[in-house]
Amino acid sequence: MSVVPPGGTVGILGGGQLGRMLAMAAARLGLKCAIYAPEPDAPAFQVCDSHVVAPYGDHDALVRFARGVDVVTYEFENVPGDAATVLSGLKSVRPSPVALSVIQDRFQEKSFARERGIVTTPFALIDSDASLQAALKSVGTPSVLKTARLGYDGKGQKIVRADQQLAAAWNELRRVPCILEGFVDFTRELSVVAARGQDGQVACFDLVENRHENHILRTTLAPAKAPQRVKAEAAKIATQLLGAFDYVGVMAVEMFETKDGRLLVNEIAPRVHNSGHWTIDGCAVSQFEQHVRAVAGWPLGDPSRHSDAVMTNLLGPEANAWREYASGTSTAVHLYGKGEARPGRKMGHVTRLFPLGLRPDA
Repeated sequence: MSVVPPGGTVGILGGGQLGRMLAMAAARLGLKCAIYAPEPDAPAFQVCDSHVVAPYGDHDALVRFARGVDVVTYEFENVPGDAATVLSGLKSVRPSPVALSVIQDRFQEKSFARERGIVTTPFALIDSDASLQAALKSVGTPSVLKTARLGYDGKGQKIVRADQQLAAAWNELRRVPCILEGFVDFTRELSVVAARGQDGQVACFDLVENRHENHILRTTLAPAKAPQRVKAEAAKIATQLLGAFDYVGVMAVEMFETKDGRLLVNEIAPRVHNSGHWTIDGCAVSQFEQHVRAVAGWPLGDPSRHSDAVMTNLLGPEANAWREYASGTSTAVHLYGKGEARPGRKMGHVTRLFPLGLRPDA
């Protein structure tokens, strides 16, 4: 086991709000952070000890970055795999580039889960005209066509309501490899954020309920009001995936709950996750600190919550009302230091805390 002691440096690929909050959590543990990002105004630069501005494909810049850190992690899964591979030859990269590679591809991700007996939403790969016809037979419509790689918050996907619309939808996505996912008759969307340490220890935060608007997470309710059976099944799924990947770090598993109480895995995120932001204020150890602990070889912290929580994303100009949010009772305001408040852009979040067992439904 490789341990980064206080005073050591964690390198983070990506300089958005997740990298920012990871750096802040590392500082709490006495660890330094170096951020690598191509954007000169990356929000994480405001709170880190050092940073590198360079494209992810700049081999020389990656080598220089690696020399100044003790371990490397990343804030989002769309980091080019080549960058992670280059760095893994120089320093430990956690989670591993292998896990990153699988989860970067939606078809590989769902196939990986299904091969291990985990139930997912119906899916099929489309990478040719023949596979398109096969997908129509096996998955059908209505369904969602998604690019196999890249894409988040609804980007890179098309709703297909009738068979005859699929070919046009694939053309609109430039005929890149895609995955067709069948519609699921679900009651709500749930997720579990969990961590696995270098020693194989697993710690799961409480199952939460997520509500989306226009494919973007709007609100997370913690904990989800669900039977213990459902909570235990979600934790079991997350634990199984963490072990199957020999994973180190935080992972989020997004699921649909069906009317009969079954859980279907929708997506896996190999990183800290928006639906886990409530843990900053609702738990003694947040998802961000938990991730830093894991990749640095520290013992995992206690994931239990001390408060119920409702986390709401601040999108675009909503963040301009920061005074109003800051005056709220038992309310924590987190602003990400971003510049332009474009519509739909995540500018911050607000978490309202409640005594255990007393959270509202909105």
